[in-house]
Amino acid sequence: MEEREISKAVVKRLPLYYRYLGDLLEQKVERISSNELSHQMKVTASQIRQDLNNFGGFGQQGYGYNVKYLYNEIGKILGLDKTYNMIIIGAGNLGQALANYVKFEKRGFRIIGIFDVNPRLSGVAVRGIPILMTDTLPQFLEENSIHIAALTLPKNGAEEVAPVLVEHGVKAIWNFAHTDLNLPDHIVVESVHLSESLMQLSYNLNCANKNEEE
Repeated sequence: MEEREISKAVVKRLPLYYRYLGDLLEQKVERISSNELSHQMKVTASQIRQDLNNFGGFGQQGYGYNVKYLYNEIGKILGLDKTYNMIIIGAGNLGQALANYVKFEKRGFRIIGIFDVNPRLSGVAVRGIPILMTDTLPQFLEENSIHIAALTLPKNGAEEVAPVLVEHGVKAIWNFAHTDLNLPDHIVVESVHLSESLMQLSYNLNCANKNEEE
């Protein structure tokens, strides 16, 4: 298939397709049309077909989509047919919540290290993974192949540790810190700003309340 630039909006919808198709598999649904899928996802059937055509289509006219096949193919597109070694830096409430989320491993994301600067947390195990001190991070990175690092620590800590990760070969960072990391272009950064998401929710709630008052 010819390489093409895929829009961020399409990439953002792929995990939604994957999740809904997974639900359909659990319900023993074998095939589904774009119209039926659109009703569940609140995305137009035309948009679904356009999105999937970026990767080859996968459907048959008059038949629709084979749910299991499409689920597996989208999983491959998302890279979920591979296994990724992952570490979490910042063992506070959010970091420990991520470490305890067992579905990550089912998707191929193996959490093999958790780090923090608080000496009171040293050796405390989260789902069998002992928390290590951040000053041991460089040696850990040298001894282990790490694909993804999740940063669940304050802004200053994230800005300090990110270059260390890059220096030791980590190419993907899941950034929960309240800062935009300035890193080389080849480093993949996915930033999750929880406060911004909450503000968007507040905006939508405010608009809904105004509409009810009118």
